Amino acid sequence: MKAKIKKQKIVPFLWFDKNAEQAVNFYVSLFKNSRIVDVMFYGEAGPMPKGTVMTITFELEGQRFIALNGGPNFKFSPAISLFVNCTDQKEVDHLYKKLAAGGEELQCAWVTDKFGVTWQIVPTILLDLLSDKDATKVKNVTLAMFKMKKIDIKKLQAAYREK
Repeated sequence: MKAKIKKQKIVPFLWFDKNAEQAVNFYVSLFKNSRIVDVMFYGEAGPMPKGTVMTITFELEGQRFIALNGGPNFKFSPAISLFVNCTDQKEVDHLYKKLAAGGEELQCAWVTDKFGVTWQIVPTILLDLLSDKDATKVKNVTLAMFKMKKIDIKKLQAAYREK
């Protein structure tokens, strides 16, 4: 009998062609406090060959996800992205570099990984700076951010201090 899986009210469900297992293993390797929770396989009914991974339930930093090997019917789009709050530049640099490898660097902290999933790798200080009551400071930070792909905290802070 399988262990009972704790139910999360809303779980992002990610449709991969046939590389869900590879993607999940990659994601779990990047984030601390992450793990594969459960793996289900296709049976006789298909549509994939019997024994092929159907779904993988996994957690990244305590957030539950399900990945499906569903075939080539659907593709990912940047219209849905995974937002990652990073504590410092070291974490931003590490995650951005790893996720961009084989993928695509986009503007303003966005990156599409080699599996087609889009991420936003954002230092928490950016949200603090953008929520300042001083409209000039917010404008300066916003304009600085628009010039970046990977976010550079020192450049954001310099823009924030500009008059």
